[in-house]
Amino acid sequence: MKHLILLRHAKSSRKNATLDDADRPLAERGERDAPRMGERLEARGARPTLLLTSPARRALRTAEIVGRALGLGQERTRTVPELYLASPDEIRGVVAAQDDAHDCLLLVGHNPGFTELVNELLPGLALDNLPTAGVVGIDVAASTWSAAARMRGRLSYLDYPKNPAQVTARS
Repeated sequence: MKHLILLRHAKSSRKNATLDDADRPLAERGERDAPRMGERLEARGARPTLLLTSPARRALRTAEIVGRALGLGQERTRTVPELYLASPDEIRGVVAAQDDAHDCLLLVGHNPGFTELVNELLPGLALDNLPTAGVVGIDVAASTWSAAARMRGRLSYLDYPKNPAQVTARS
């Protein structure tokens, strides 16, 4: 069994219109939401052994904050250029390339690719939009990441900062 965690970066700032998209920092709300989501992941027992993040500034900062809450240091964090504004197929390619010794991966990236991938992996969920700092945990009945990247999964949890009641899988 493989467990894939998809985390959309926290809310970014658009105050400085002269910045390139990849250089936008987190907004104040993002700086508040990212630690909260890290704490929620830790409280639910999420134990990723590898964190893969987009190189965009907002994603890197989200990964840093959430990784710290989960006890993931720099040695277990990788910046993956292919995750910047990636399509579902590009995200699947990143997942498929990972070492099978990792049973749980945490990816930090962007919409629309993350929402679209969630809907491909969990078609019954019919997610309209994964909110900023939103997280989806997906269990995939596979022993390799290359197989898991091609398969549908089962919802383990869906959570986001403004969620009054975290959504978890039904037994």
